[in-house]
Amino acid sequence: MNIFNRFAALILILISFKTAQAQTAVKFATLAPEGTSWTKTLRQFADEVKNKTSERVIVKIYSGGISGDEKDVVRKIRIGQLNAAGFTGFGIGEIAPEIRVLDAPFLFSNSSETDKIYSKFSQEFEEIFLKKGFVLLGWCEVGEVYVFSKSPIEKMSDFSKIKMWLWEGDPIAEETFKELKANLIPLSITDVMTSLQTGMIDAVYGTPNTIIPLQWHSKMKYALDLPITNASGAILISKKTLDSMQAQDSKVLTESAKKYFKNLNDISRKENAKAVQTLKSKGIIFIKPSPQETQEFKKAGESARKRLASKVYPSSLLEKIEKELSKK
Repeated sequence: MNIFNRFAALILILISFKTAQAQTAVKFATLAPEGTSWTKTLRQFADEVKNKTSERVIVKIYSGGISGDEKDVVRKIRIGQLNAAGFTGFGIGEIAPEIRVLDAPFLFSNSSETDKIYSKFSQEFEEIFLKKGFVLLGWCEVGEVYVFSKSPIEKMSDFSKIKMWLWEGDPIAEETFKELKANLIPLSITDVMTSLQTGMIDAVYGTPNTIIPLQWHSKMKYALDLPITNASGAILISKKTLDSMQAQDSKVLTESAKKYFKNLNDISRKENAKAVQTLKSKGIIFIKPSPQETQEFKKAGESARKRLASKVYPSSLLEKIEKELSKK
């Protein structure tokens, strides 16, 4: 090989090395299964980031919980094995427990109240995430959470008769169901289906749109037609990952996130409403409690919220939110 060819080869090697160094792989985890609107939206976002950064930033998606439970995902982000994720309130609590106030039982009466609080306190929540080393890319509300069971639940006293799954390590759910006097069986979310099959548990909680792909509904007969909470969700990326990108690339990623994730709440609400009808068509009986029992449930929720204050989220934050909700 002559000197010119050697020089040309060296230049190509240096260019290739520089390109490889410039590329950032954003490893993104989610519990959502493939084929859902959430993962479809995520792939559209990933494609746009790839194209607009000329492949300097590649978003690699790990869906369906293959990266583990949300506690595992948070740990992996902190040690650099993952970089970003779509979290439910459980995962949010592992990062910023204060924001679990959004999952407090019976806090919201309707979606308008939910939207009002997210809008009013958005900047405050973003600052909390930043202090924890994460950047909020968008909210992805999981939706209204129902209790599904093998035996009917019409009143609070019925909870003492069921073996209720508890997402292991979730203080919000634990305090809520303790107040309702349920018999709690703590399990990882990945162990729920097996436990339903063996009879270890006979009741679960979740949004209509999540229990269908997880197939939990196939083991259920009834649903309490009174959502216990409106489950929060957030799309987060480690600040360290974002800061490692070129400024133009981090701008592309955050702007693309706003573009694609802004409609996820509306999509979630529509799909959950549709999922309720699907569950009814599959024989799930939705039982609406009486007005008197509804008030009893809400009183229990208020009691649980107060006990959670200072233990999980600041009592001052809960008070500010409740005060805002009381305004007409």
